Amino acid sequence: MSELDSNPFADPVDVNPFQDASVTQAISKVNEITGEYNPFSATEMGTYTGTTIPVSAVSSSQPAVLQTSVEQSAQATVAAAQTNLIKQQEELERKAAELERKEQELKNRSTSRDLNSGAKENNWPPLPTFSPIKPCFYQNFEEEIPDDYRRICKRMYYLWMFHAATLFLNVLACLAYFTADAAKGVDFGLSILWFILFTPVSFVCWYRPVYKAFRSDSSFSFFFFFFVFFFQVAVYIIQSVGIPSWGNSGWISSISMIGSNLAVAVVMMVVAGFFTVNAVLGVILLQMVHSKYRRTGASFTKAQQEFSQGVLTNRTFQSAATSAATSAAQGAFSSNQGP
Repeated sequence: MSELDSNPFADPVDVNPFQDASVTQAISKVNEITGEYNPFSATEMGTYTGTTIPVSAVSSSQPAVLQTSVEQSAQATVAAAQTNLIKQQEELERKAAELERKEQELKNRSTSRDLNSGAKENNWPPLPTFSPIKPCFYQNFEEEIPDDYRRICKRMYYLWMFHAATLFLNVLACLAYFTADAAKGVDFGLSILWFILFTPVSFVCWYRPVYKAFRSDSSFSFFFFFFVFFFQVAVYIIQSVGIPSWGNSGWISSISMIGSNLAVAVVMMVVAGFFTVNAVLGVILLQMVHSKYRRTGASFTKAQQEFSQGVLTNRTFQSAATSAATSAAQGAFSSNQGP
């Protein structure tokens, strides 16, 4: 009945689990070993000084500033990159201006050559004004020859001048040869003929073609020069050999005079050396011109086209063709009108 008399809605009795005898006994033992720690007790405070360290003693008088070393290095890199880009742009602009200037020079040169081809006054050979013979050609390396070909073109001109001087010295050497031996009059006469003939012919047949080839990048002029100058080098070799009675003071003729007249032999040997130098320089310059020719893009097909165009547009050829056609037509008409 006592169980039935209890009130089920009454507050239960509060039971503190920490008041258990085993728990309280364990806590008391821990407190005895460690003791109660109080950070504000006199014992704990005695280990610290009572002075206060001012803020100024710890930090400098200047305000704290965040270091920006990384940002400065990035800015320096960007500035260096911008400077490099500016330099590259200036270099490209300079090259573009140089190319434009060269292109404009070429255009002006070609335009002036097309417009004033008949108005230019011939200046070669440089003869005095009172001379009845006037210059026959116009020659100007600075105006007509591009920069890439100007040096080799001048060297070909110097070779022609050396060629003409050698032929003149050959006349003098053959004259000395004739004075030493009266039977050598044929060599002296032929040397005069070679000087009078080969000097202008060499200028017209191989120097002017190479000049025109470098001036207008003409494939036909290049091929004509190679064809003629190859024979010119062969002639140089023959002249340096000095076959007797051929009008050349070469090595064979000069060596044959050593026993009879040493002075004449020395003079002839000098001329033979000049012929040899002509042959060597001719071979070297022929190779140099050929290397320049390969860079120009010339070809045999272009040479044929230039030749056909030049022949068809030549007034002399046109007039001759017209005259031949007219004569043929008149002859055919006369034969038809006959009985």
